[in-house]
Amino acid sequence: MSLDSLFKPKSIALIGAAHTEEKLGGVILKNLLKFKGAVYPVNPKYSELMGLKAYPSALDIPEPVDLAIIMRPASEVSGILRELAGKTKSVIIASSGFAEIGENELQDEVIKAGKEAGVRILGPNCMGIYNPHHKLDTFFLPYERLKRPKKGNVAVVSQSGAILSCLLGELEISNTGVSKAIGYGNAVDINEADIYEYLAKDKTTGVVISYIESLSDGKKFIEKAKILSEKKPLLILKAGKGLSGQAAAFSHTGRLAGRYEVFHSILRQFGVREVEDFDVLIDATKALAFQGRATSEKKKGKIGNRVLIITNGGGSGVLAADECMRQGLDVAKLPDDKTDKLKEIFPHFYGINNPIDLTAQVRDEDYVITLNELKDDYDGFLVIALSNVYGITERLPEMIKACRADINKPIVFHIAQSGIAKKLTALFEKAKIPVYPSPEKAARALKALLSI
Repeated sequence: MSLDSLFKPKSIALIGAAHTEEKLGGVILKNLLKFKGAVYPVNPKYSELMGLKAYPSALDIPEPVDLAIIMRPASEVSGILRELAGKTKSVIIASSGFAEIGENELQDEVIKAGKEAGVRILGPNCMGIYNPHHKLDTFFLPYERLKRPKKGNVAVVSQSGAILSCLLGELEISNTGVSKAIGYGNAVDINEADIYEYLAKDKTTGVVISYIESLSDGKKFIEKAKILSEKKPLLILKAGKGLSGQAAAFSHTGRLAGRYEVFHSILRQFGVREVEDFDVLIDATKALAFQGRATSEKKKGKIGNRVLIITNGGGSGVLAADECMRQGLDVAKLPDDKTDKLKEIFPHFYGINNPIDLTAQVRDEDYVITLNELKDDYDGFLVIALSNVYGITERLPEMIKACRADINKPIVFHIAQSGIAKKLTALFEKAKIPVYPSPEKAARALKALLSI
């Protein structure tokens, strides 16, 4: 069964709708008011909720709906699922109180009732779906507490609702847009593998990031992850790596985490990219969302790991070089003929090595000259513009944009956050050139662009 009814429904029932945002059912209902299709709130105490006609029960909804959201106590959920038989295609169970707290029998009842009703289930104990391209938001978090990212090309898949909200918050801050966000919780039916299969074909998604604590079907997971990663960049962040983390993962979703060493080994075997931590995930995601992957060129043998660092501050260049080497990137020596040419062009006090140090007397055009001279000698470029000198102006982003169109290779920037940095960052990122607040972050982002 297609998951379009889950991700792109035309009509929605909310069972457990409330009249106030003091209750989670009220938060969800308010978020659903932006949805362009029909919304049917269900609550026997009210005839109207937030301007919408309310219904006493799921049985009273006058027509079939694509998606039903359940926000009722765990003990009621299996009965509600039976009422929904023949009335909906997909169900999000936002309610908690199942296997994550040891209530395995209640969860088993939900699985049985879902199969009998012939519906696909996301959850229970989950955040649900955010699809800005469809104006769909089933989260029980108010907008003023979690500012949603703009529309974009990154799909966020998370077993944990808390981590999902943290990822969305960081993506919003980093100016990275989202195609879909999915919190799938206990995954009694729809799991990460089903979601990967859907996203592999989703035209609005260009990058997928996935937070995982445990797997219910390892074989299916790796099969779908491999297919997805061959089509689009897929970044996995695995929690529960040690014994204490595995125990915490089990108590969170009621699913066994398994041995991390085995998981890590299998990902490497099948060429699926795993990131070390949360910060690396955000930095890599931003780079890939802005500039995409270099895989097509890499397959032709044209993309390697030779990087050029251009800076106007020697110390920042050294930090970038250190991190590049830690990441396995080759900060390769300049070709002799290019060294000679740049020494003829630039003042004698510029440092013509790698990193190239344009010093505090840099001008905007110096960056462009350097990139154009060396564009064929390197696979990626890390550019540092410390903007507290007069030679760097707001013309630089447009100049680099024009330059990059000709180079067509990954370029990332580090801009120290002072002076005109905020304006420069906005202009660069409008031109799809990612900017990072430290040399190390920029180096790790470039690594992602050259290795996915």
